[in-house]
Amino acid sequence: MTTSDLRLAAHDLACIRGGRLVFEGLSFELAAGHALVLTGANGAGKSSLLRQIAGLLEVTEGRIELQGGDPELGVAEQAHYVGHLDGLKPMMSVVETLRFWGGFLGGPAEAADAALDAMALAPLADLPVAYLSAGQKRRLSLARLAVAPRPLWLLDEPSVALDAASVARLKDFMSAHLAAGGLIVAATHLDLGLAMAAELRLTREMAS
Repeated sequence: MTTSDLRLAAHDLACIRGGRLVFEGLSFELAAGHALVLTGANGAGKSSLLRQIAGLLEVTEGRIELQGGDPELGVAEQAHYVGHLDGLKPMMSVVETLRFWGGFLGGPAEAADAALDAMALAPLADLPVAYLSAGQKRRLSLARLAVAPRPLWLLDEPSVALDAASVARLKDFMSAHLAAGGLIVAATHLDLGLAMAAELRLTREMAS
């Protein structure tokens, strides 16, 4: 299989959290090189859907599959997930963080340098995470996407805390992933500026 054969498909998904039906009957398909942008009010289920795809939340009904992916791996094992929390160790430096995640995820040794460049972090490489601003920490969290190849990126509000220049760099970063045949599912309240993107608007009526 090549990356052009990849397709993420969800069939009649339902999600229950804390005894509340968040959504039901949700289906979509996403082809290689395309993004799906999740929009909707807070509480509509954007984060819940991302976490279901990432394998962090039970799929109450329905199924999710990555067609054309590695048949020996589940969807979650072929995805990168960046949630609301940055998940960074304060005393590790920026480059140590990227090298750790590269090793943990099985990426090539040189990938840390490429990840630094991806989000313009090279000048901060030796700085402990504790000294980073909120925007710099977000850029570091996003840079981990580059330390090991995964076809599917799952991003929850990826532009939070980023300034305009960093948002533009993020757009280029995501566009390059799509151009290489990757897939992105992103929850956002802002326009991410992706050319090959469709919108899935979640509403509370989906659970009614």
